[in-house]
Amino acid sequence: MWEQVQETVNFIKAQTANFSPEYGVILGSGLGSFTDDIQIEFTLPYTAIRNFPVSTVQGHKGALVFGTIGGKKVVAMQGRFHFYEGYDMKQVTFPVRVMKYLGVTKLVVSNASGGVNPNYEVGTIVIIKDHINMMPEHPLRGKNDERFGPRFVNMSEPYSKAMMVKAKEVAKHLQIDVQDGVYMGLQGPTFETLAEYRMVKNSGADCVGMSTVPEVIVARHMEMEVFGLSVITDMGDAENIEEVNHAEVLKAAQKAEPHVRQLIKELIVRY
Repeated sequence: MWEQVQETVNFIKAQTANFSPEYGVILGSGLGSFTDDIQIEFTLPYTAIRNFPVSTVQGHKGALVFGTIGGKKVVAMQGRFHFYEGYDMKQVTFPVRVMKYLGVTKLVVSNASGGVNPNYEVGTIVIIKDHINMMPEHPLRGKNDERFGPRFVNMSEPYSKAMMVKAKEVAKHLQIDVQDGVYMGLQGPTFETLAEYRMVKNSGADCVGMSTVPEVIVARHMEMEVFGLSVITDMGDAENIEEVNHAEVLKAAQKAEPHVRQLIKELIVRY
């Protein structure tokens, strides 16, 4: 893994004139247009990057975009990789390790999720304050390479409290309504059953999705500061469940996208 990461980092540096971003951004389903806010300097399709997986999900374009936002250097992933696509967790989180060695110290992750908190509705933007990992494989399973980070990772603050405070200040300034909540990560690719939604709620989570958690674990393994946002694209509770498909998820995420873009952009500028 170490050699692969270094090979990919060196390849990307050679293609981007040693561009060294401070912020990494991972864009979830329906949220890829955030790159329109970046003053783009370089774009590398995943298919052109050594050792990179390729995103196979509709709504995930599949490119690394390098540029600046308000003078801050940024690299954004247009599309992420999921365990349910058939990749193992080391492949899913490989780009996060590459970002770290390109220079990234702060990671912003976004996703689309199903809500179980009755205070949410479709389109609600949720600041992720914590997560519950219910994925069937752990990204740190196996022999640990101390060059990346410690064997046992402190997860007392997986999402940066300071970034959350700043994001709420930004949201208030922009008059964007936000909630906060706990995100549960499940394998997918099926949407949750009514009983599974009930389990999610009873476990103490507010929303549920199929991504984000592995990337955050690996980011914390390497002591990156993390901020997470989730867009609620469907709702389920103990008694009712909305019939949903991926096209509707994308539509709901895209409707909320302008506010998500504003929030992430201003957070990067101000933090």
